[in-house]
Amino acid sequence: MRKNLLFGFLVLLTSFQYASAQERKAPSYPLITHNTYFSVWSNSDKLTGSTTTHWTGAEQSLIGLINVDGTDYRFLGKEPENFRTILPASDEKSYAVKYTETQPDGDWTAAQYAATGWKEGMAPIGDGRENKIRWRSHDIWIRRAFTITQTDDINKLLLKLSWDDNIEVSLNGEKIFDKVGVSKGYEMVPLEKSKLKIGENILAMHVVNTGGGTRADMGLVDKEKPAITKELEVADQKNVSINATQTIYSFKCGKVDLDVTFTSPLILSDLNLLSRPVSYIAYKVKANDGKTHNVKVFFSASTDLAVNKPTQPVTATKYSTAGLSILKAGTDEQPILQKNGDDVRIDWGYVYIAAPKTTGATQFITTGRGSVDAFRKGSTETTDTKGTRLALNTIIPFGKVGAVAVSKFIEIGYDDIYSMQYFKTNLRPWWNNSGKETIEGQLTKAATEYPVILQKCSALNKSLYADAIKSGGKAYADLCVLAYRQSIAAHILVKSPQGEILWFSKENFSGGFVNTVDVTYPSAPLYLIYNPKLMQGMLNGIFYFSESGKFDHKFAAHDLGSYPHANGQTYGEGMPVEESGNMTILTAAICKAQGSPAYAKLHWKTLTTWVDYLVQEGFDPANQLCTDDFAGHLARNANLSVKAIVGIGCYAQMADALGEKATATKYRAIAKEMVGRWMKLAGDKDHYTLTFENPGTWSQKYNLVWDKVLGLDLFPQSVYDTETKYYISKQNEFGLPLDSRRTYTKSDWILWTATFAPTRKEFDALVDPVYKYALETPTRVPLSDWHETTNGKQTGFQARSVIGGYYMKMLHDKLNAKK
Repeated sequence: MRKNLLFGFLVLLTSFQYASAQERKAPSYPLITHNTYFSVWSNSDKLTGSTTTHWTGAEQSLIGLINVDGTDYRFLGKEPENFRTILPASDEKSYAVKYTETQPDGDWTAAQYAATGWKEGMAPIGDGRENKIRWRSHDIWIRRAFTITQTDDINKLLLKLSWDDNIEVSLNGEKIFDKVGVSKGYEMVPLEKSKLKIGENILAMHVVNTGGGTRADMGLVDKEKPAITKELEVADQKNVSINATQTIYSFKCGKVDLDVTFTSPLILSDLNLLSRPVSYIAYKVKANDGKTHNVKVFFSASTDLAVNKPTQPVTATKYSTAGLSILKAGTDEQPILQKNGDDVRIDWGYVYIAAPKTTGATQFITTGRGSVDAFRKGSTETTDTKGTRLALNTIIPFGKVGAVAVSKFIEIGYDDIYSMQYFKTNLRPWWNNSGKETIEGQLTKAATEYPVILQKCSALNKSLYADAIKSGGKAYADLCVLAYRQSIAAHILVKSPQGEILWFSKENFSGGFVNTVDVTYPSAPLYLIYNPKLMQGMLNGIFYFSESGKFDHKFAAHDLGSYPHANGQTYGEGMPVEESGNMTILTAAICKAQGSPAYAKLHWKTLTTWVDYLVQEGFDPANQLCTDDFAGHLARNANLSVKAIVGIGCYAQMADALGEKATATKYRAIAKEMVGRWMKLAGDKDHYTLTFENPGTWSQKYNLVWDKVLGLDLFPQSVYDTETKYYISKQNEFGLPLDSRRTYTKSDWILWTATFAPTRKEFDALVDPVYKYALETPTRVPLSDWHETTNGKQTGFQARSVIGGYYMKMLHDKLNAKK
């Protein structure tokens, strides 16, 4: 009997642990996902567990409350943190410093240090045009003097810092912070207020530039006490589910059940709908006790959705159209397309909150701190329309609600006016390419078409998941769902002055480049499956760059600029074999997906130039960068050699489809001959090496996958069998390392490697640790594709488009389905 009880207890405990493990569905939950600027996420498993943020981590607060019979429950967001400036950083105000770029003598951090011979200047400090102190050297030492008159009124003192790349900070001679690695925007570091002196103080900072951009900034702020009172109830979240186009939360709010659905209708086959920057937030309410209850829902959106920094002044307005009640906000400055780079949010254009008049909604504008109190006190008066961190508030009355569910929705949209600059020409968004459309028109269409759009979303959600299950099982399908909106939302759709589709990516948190070819390359499978025209839109700009003579090289460019300026390559070093191989392979993939070589024919002369470069330089690559540039330069890279071989084979395949049989025969023979040499130079008993003739090393040969996907038949099956068996032996808890140099990995490459695994069992063995990483990583950001396989932590990168590469197995199955 005791054994049975013990067994039952263990089963119950195991079930509980399993349920707890499965509670997380994503490292971060997509709420609003349209493009790299209009992208809001929840970074906690409970929707009330954190303030909603932009994908970069900057707060873009959405708050939701429901009132049931006079009791308020918070179901969305957490009150954003508010900071009172004590010592302004340069995002608020320029300030005077003393600095040197030469190693100082003595205790340069001490308050009494003379700083003789140091330069004087004004922040901001960095390598950008906006910086008053232009710093490009390896080191900079900075001293900032300031005066404190009192500390009694400080609630929680924080050091406000931004730096690139490594930092050490002292206050009055005492080290208070140091860190290796670049900051993500501004980081807030807790600091005991007792360390401040009444009178003069000295902040001293040493920042090291290890490469790339530079910045150095410091200030002090006071974290203010929350405005939301403790008696506010928190809704009991029962479930969260994610599908391709929606994130759905279920709550119990006392005697009422509430479902909240965030829908971003990203249907890749419908370019007009895809480009319409409007998401829906739907509320479904019903009683759970058989009685009726008075219900109203409150939604508040911060005007931080329309700023780069929360200190930027905004203006908000309230107005209506025939069918909609609308709130609108944007910066006073409106610097259209002026800012570029990585950790940058949009500060031009306008955010819109629209409610169909049929909902009976009431809208008003307050300060951010005053929004919740206004709702709780029954006030709907607009109190502030100018300032910083205002709140756009909407109250939706549901009246008396019983057992029959009642549903209502609102819309959140963004008009960026101009989306991109393309070789000095400013381009409007696709939905307003003519310049004659209005955002009010788009909001109205979105409201009118809501039932039909939901049907389209439902159909896509079901078909995508079913296809993914069929290709790779549940873990694989769940990864594909996580990848869908994230990948799409790292792009913007515009039309070139030549009338071509341009589907521009931003290289999120890995450089901020636009249309990076080795970001396009891993992203490709998703778009090849659902709309190859978008795949063309990812290549068109790079082809134009070469064919216009603006990029006069025999190989393909790395990028088109720094987002949103697509005016030409800004990455400091090219990747000739990498990008030429990528462009050739992806062109062949487009032709295969479309069943026509027409796209290759348009660019045949350029493709020929690039492939001849691959023939000459690609087999045994020189000391070049590849897409894994974070791992450093590598000569004789065996995986990069595979890319060149596959690229040459792709060119032969396209030549054959174009009827150029002699060309096809010639280049296929070149590729096949290279395969034989490759196997000899990379062979190392039970696997193939990282670099040629370097035994004891290894790497994922993910570039091999196109040989299978496109049916090139270049490499013998023995290569795939050998490599896959070896990979399985090298796995860690959270995946297969990228190569023998480090234990970190790229999850998109693992999914490619898994695709050419000879058996489903081996495919699952490679994919399952990636799924485990997605569920258990301690790093709560939109899924990072670069992580540590030993502990699941983010190594770098986040919210990137490259996880569209998770769809490689589905692409393989689609292109190789028996007719």
